[in-house]
Amino acid sequence: MNQVNLKRLAQELNLSIATVSRALQDSYEVSSQTKERVKALAAELNYEPNAYASSLRRNISKTIGVVVPEVNNHFFSLVINGIEEVAHQSGYHVLIYLTHDDYEREVAITQYLTGGRVDGLLMSVASESQKFAHLQKLYVSKPAIVFFDRVCEAIATANVTTNDYESGYLATRHLIEAGCRHIAYLLVSGNLSIGRIRMQGYQAALRDHGLPYDDTLVVSDDGDDERNTARIMDLLRRRPEVDGIFASVEHLAISSYHACHALGRAIPAEVKIIGFSNLGVAALLAPALTTITQPAYEMGKAAAQILLCAIEKKRAISPGQSLVLKSELFARRSTAS
Repeated sequence: MNQVNLKRLAQELNLSIATVSRALQDSYEVSSQTKERVKALAAELNYEPNAYASSLRRNISKTIGVVVPEVNNHFFSLVINGIEEVAHQSGYHVLIYLTHDDYEREVAITQYLTGGRVDGLLMSVASESQKFAHLQKLYVSKPAIVFFDRVCEAIATANVTTNDYESGYLATRHLIEAGCRHIAYLLVSGNLSIGRIRMQGYQAALRDHGLPYDDTLVVSDDGDDERNTARIMDLLRRRPEVDGIFASVEHLAISSYHACHALGRAIPAEVKIIGFSNLGVAALLAPALTTITQPAYEMGKAAAQILLCAIEKKRAISPGQSLVLKSELFARRSTAS
């Protein structure tokens, strides 16, 4: 039995392949009577459109790339779920690439994607990235890029982020209101805008409450959990007056727990801890962790919607399409008075 394709439909109806294709797409260029004939025969012969061929004709792959630093962070897992939902509804496939927060890996991935293997890209920048020539080169070849959470400010495109300054301020104020006067800040990376902006909120809250900013209470993420724990332990030994810790990312909050437990510093009696986290078991930790929780799933959906709308309508993405979503503070036992 001959394969049922556009050519066979056209032959049996004595129409051109182009007319049959337009009729199946419900084009205004084809009369309603012709559309009915084409669709009736297509249904009778169980015609199934060739998605791959259709994509080639439209010069699209129906695939988007997602570049993330890690997936063992619950935040990024939720973002990917949001992206997947929107992509699936629109008939797109998703390819996920991991940088492991490594600059060289990020460069290699973007060089690979420059070859046009995806229609567009959703990206969260690696914490080690300090130079962005590789992203600018990618943007020239593939302008359909949307950044989320960890953004590249050098690229004029849309970003989907959360209210990092306000959240940093709120987290610090929460510790102060809980009685903390010597608050350490655990910085994800000075290279990333989220790290700088969250720290600006931290500094502003200290200033507004008459507390001095002390840069010796700032600990930068080392990229390794064991080394981070050792750094926090060293801080607590050198500065025993520290009574509050603000972790700007999830894994630094967990390292803070390990450090306090290793040194016998009781949480929250001696040290209170708050952290940015979408960790599902935050409420089950001992004690339950107070968190600034980001709308990660919604962030993924919003970023994907901006990207796919631009791809489908063949429109440029502008910084004016950027979105700032609101995070929420969940107070638990780790900051109890």
